[in-house]
Amino acid sequence: MDIVIGLLFFIYGIVFGSFFNVVGLRVPKKESIVSPPSHCTNCNRNLGVLDLVPVFSYIFLKGKCRGCNTKISFIYPFMEFVTGALFALAYFQLGFSLELVVAILFLSLFVIITVSDIAYMLIPDKVLLPFAIVLLVCRILIPLTPWWDALLGAVVGFGVLYFIAVVSKGGMGGGDIKLFFVIGLVLGTVNTLLTLFVAAFIGSIIGIIILRRAGKGRKTPVPFGPSIAIGAILCYFWGADLVEWYMTMFT
Repeated sequence: MDIVIGLLFFIYGIVFGSFFNVVGLRVPKKESIVSPPSHCTNCNRNLGVLDLVPVFSYIFLKGKCRGCNTKISFIYPFMEFVTGALFALAYFQLGFSLELVVAILFLSLFVIITVSDIAYMLIPDKVLLPFAIVLLVCRILIPLTPWWDALLGAVVGFGVLYFIAVVSKGGMGGGDIKLFFVIGLVLGTVNTLLTLFVAAFIGSIIGIIILRRAGKGRKTPVPFGPSIAIGAILCYFWGADLVEWYMTMFT
């Protein structure tokens, strides 16, 4: 039965993932998320039902527009699939619990900001603010132990990133700073600091790979949002395990 329910969460996830792609790509450009309808950015043909089935349309159409044969970005089906996988993971980890609501909201936020940060190097306030308010309410109704750890985590997350931004003279984006406030609300103090450590490690690896591919002497900006997302998700589900592993390995 759990497998069936997990599959349903995956299906819900890929459907929402398709919508999250739209939000992540349109909100930073101050465009409506409902109008105009989904269309090919090359030939402007409105997409039909066959074009809009999450993941499967991309496979069926071989990654090309039916109208002009232009290649469709792989980011669309990839983020749809990732959202489905994350929703299913949340169910398998938490079951039908109140915390599952927090997890789904938290994961949804990261899918949207990953899309927008990859596309525009921007994490929009219009995305962060609604999620911050809803997740704050969730943490009041579904508190951490102790209850004040969420508030402390938010302050610490924001404060540490703000300090880094000041010291590095703008080396940290404003969206990243505000995102860590939201992460603190959900994860609490310890896991927020752990998220920063893990995200920095992942970001360094990604940065080295991108810079090497770009070629010597070329400066290529690297979005930090996806690394934060990966780090926060790892710490949300397995933060205690990561700390225990670290203590075992290095003490």
